[in-house]
Amino acid sequence: MIRFHKPRLRQLRVVALATTGLLAASALVAPASNAQTVSQAAPAPALTNTIPGVDQIVSSPNLRQIANVPKVAPLDATNSDIAFQGKYAFAGNYNGFVIYDISRPSAPTVKARVLCPGSQNDISVHGDLLFLSTDSSRSDDSCNSTTQGADVKGSWEGIKVFDIKDKANPRYIKSVETACGSHTHTLVPGKDRKAIYLYVSSYSPRAEFPDCQPPHDSISIIKVPVKKPTDAAVVATPNLFPDGGFPGSQTGSATTGCHDITAYPSKDLAAGACMGDGILLDIKNREAPRVINQVRDEVNFAFWHSATFNNAGTKVIFTDELGGGGAATCNETVGPNRGADAIYDIAGRGNSRTMTFRSYYKIPRANADTENCVAHNGSLIPVLGKDIMVQAWYQGGISVFDFTDSANPKEIAFWERGPLSADTFVGGGTWSAYYYNGHIYSNDMVKGLDVLELNDWRTWSAKLTRYQELNVQTQPSYLGW
Repeated sequence: MIRFHKPRLRQLRVVALATTGLLAASALVAPASNAQTVSQAAPAPALTNTIPGVDQIVSSPNLRQIANVPKVAPLDATNSDIAFQGKYAFAGNYNGFVIYDISRPSAPTVKARVLCPGSQNDISVHGDLLFLSTDSSRSDDSCNSTTQGADVKGSWEGIKVFDIKDKANPRYIKSVETACGSHTHTLVPGKDRKAIYLYVSSYSPRAEFPDCQPPHDSISIIKVPVKKPTDAAVVATPNLFPDGGFPGSQTGSATTGCHDITAYPSKDLAAGACMGDGILLDIKNREAPRVINQVRDEVNFAFWHSATFNNAGTKVIFTDELGGGGAATCNETVGPNRGADAIYDIAGRGNSRTMTFRSYYKIPRANADTENCVAHNGSLIPVLGKDIMVQAWYQGGISVFDFTDSANPKEIAFWERGPLSADTFVGGGTWSAYYYNGHIYSNDMVKGLDVLELNDWRTWSAKLTRYQELNVQTQPSYLGW
């Protein structure tokens, strides 16, 4: 979701309970000479106009809900991203995070709730460590801080580090301040495994913000020694756009940083979704990532939001969060090519790799004008010999689609709730929908954690792949053929 520079009115403290962008939909002007540009919209099928009733659940026969755990106070703010480890799911919330025991996917239980507001609380885990992104300006780095304007020099935003060895009682152990805060972060293992790196994405600098001055064409890289995480510190702030990013237009956002980065560590690759630009990076040197290709979409993309590689690393999907996640864009008025995914083929080797646009993908169902709906967070399903992805679409629900033929992606399963209101616009829906060890887990912004079961002959082989740890933006590889 796109960041707003508005004061947050929530107070913060830590509680561990062992228990059960609206983006000015901008557009694009002339690209830099090294940026390939999409110039023609691909045709797409017409939308289906069946809209379920309020809170009514509809789905394809091969995808069904098997559990739901509602939000409860004090973590009753907006739910955000999810990470996984062993039998646990770690779910972000603007007020903190929840640790779920998912050893029985049909009956998840709450292991701990940690109250520590700081939107978005984008989340990742590694061993006994958990990382949270704070992108709302706070009076200090504690979980008892209060809202304070980013125009105050003493305000704090950045990364918080927790020790989660005792899942029932996480401990806050370290903070690292970063320029412009941390909207999202991406965990990248070091080559020697003695350290991990966090690629911190942030954006929207302003002259009146002492710690977020324009231009802001960089990311912050935090190095975390695995055996001494309290020594975590920023070690680099590489400039990804030395010649400036996309300058913006009436329909596309200017690039003033990155929104999210997905790393593929085993291939030394990363893809950055950077507001007005999509970039491919070489991350062989973890502390000095290099941009090797840059693309723009001057026709349909408003805000480059996130990225997903296929298993072979020969394709990348970028999402366009048209309307910042707070608008109704899955309708006939907006059409099939805006607020959608864009699928690119990756060709070449080394520094000569390039991305070539192949097609758009958007859910083939119209949503009500009272529902926010746009492409959002998803993950690969580890299917042998196929490229299949599950993806969240806010109130558009969850879509599973096959992009093996990158020019002709096709939906093979879906699940969604009806609108939260039949006559008033109310924001909600699934923020992240990820496949993990046999099931799909969705963090719904309003309704809580949903668990779904996919039964389809095209995806049966995914059950052969088991992960001990999964941060979706740290993309793992799986056995293929």
